[in-house]
Amino acid sequence: MGISHYIKDIGRGKDGARALDRSQAADLFGQVLDGRVTDLEVGAFCLAMRIKGETADEMSGFLDATHQRLHRVPDNGLTTVVLPSYNGARKLPVLTPLLALLLAQQGAAVVLHGTATESTRVTSASVLEALGVQAVAQVGPVAAGQVALIPTEVLCPGLKRLLDVRRVVGLRNPAHSLVKLMNPCAGQALVVGSYTHPEYAVSMGATFALTGQQALLLRGTEGEPVADPRRTPQMDLYQAGTHRTVQAAQTGSLAQVPDLPSADAADTARYIQAVLQGNVPVPPPLALQVQHILQALSP
Repeated sequence: MGISHYIKDIGRGKDGARALDRSQAADLFGQVLDGRVTDLEVGAFCLAMRIKGETADEMSGFLDATHQRLHRVPDNGLTTVVLPSYNGARKLPVLTPLLALLLAQQGAAVVLHGTATESTRVTSASVLEALGVQAVAQVGPVAAGQVALIPTEVLCPGLKRLLDVRRVVGLRNPAHSLVKLMNPCAGQALVVGSYTHPEYAVSMGATFALTGQQALLLRGTEGEPVADPRRTPQMDLYQAGTHRTVQAAQTGSLAQVPDLPSADAADTARYIQAVLQGNVPVPPPLALQVQHILQALSP
């Protein structure tokens, strides 16, 4: 059928564009993920949505289409913690692997999924590799106390292709927001979502509420779903369509700045190992984030 009729609606500019309903958005995105549209249509879709912006209904439809096509992690009878890691580190060390391993130490099952979306950044995958944690080649069960590193292309090849469009056109598209919202698990999951700009906090929160997903949402570190080790961000918990703030943002001047490693993968891995062994304290914002996640997992 193609998606040109949808592009006519969403591609009329910031003021003239019309939003799609949830079922239309699911149909459009499903065709894109299945590779049933031309490269020109994909490019038009990405640019139109970049100008218009996604509504909660549209993003929910995009998620519906994605969840139908994911190779999902089997139900383990637990609530699995999901950490989407797509931004990586530019200035600060990427501590998403530390968050994952701290949670695993406390008995949580953790899925960390992602792919490199910018060539110049240090990824969670490179840090975990330095720690001896290898990415899986196929989706399998994740047990309590285990961290599974799953590349996006293993979960959904079409989603990986859409993310890679950024390398061609130089702009983000709906997939870059979607991967921070999706649940790759067949069973219960707590998605740890992060945003970089306040407007994304509003749109992501609206989508979590509309879809009824369980999620912890915070302003991440350089776009990663981990609390800034220097200052505690606000954290909001979404459960069954309801929302409450579980952690207020830290205000005022910092009394002390933690001693952090460089953004280099090997340096970050050594720091993480020292923290896990108890030789270096867990940064207080990360300790609070771990606490809130574990509380959300408790029945």
